[in-house]
Amino acid sequence: MLRGGVPARTNLHKTTTLPPDAIRSVARKDAGWRLIYHPARAPVNAEQGAAAALCRLERKRPAEIVVLPMVSPYDDPGARMIDVVCA
Repeated sequence: MLRGGVPARTNLHKTTTLPPDAIRSVARKDAGWRLIYHPARAPVNAEQGAAAALCRLERKRPAEIVVLPMVSPYDDPGARMIDVVCA
């Protein structure tokens, strides 16, 4: 089990509701989730939809979406990293 009671075998890439070619990484963090994705390959309002889907796994709601700078932006050009805080 992941923190928040989320089954470890959950297919987090499908849970985000984003197209498979848009997702780079999904990980559980202390306050919520970290998501790396390609906005150009994702639908409008992708961040809000992914945040709602991921927080719903914990029976919570998204409280905040924080855009973070990419550590190595040239490794995956165009990718965006966000933290989703669930409350």
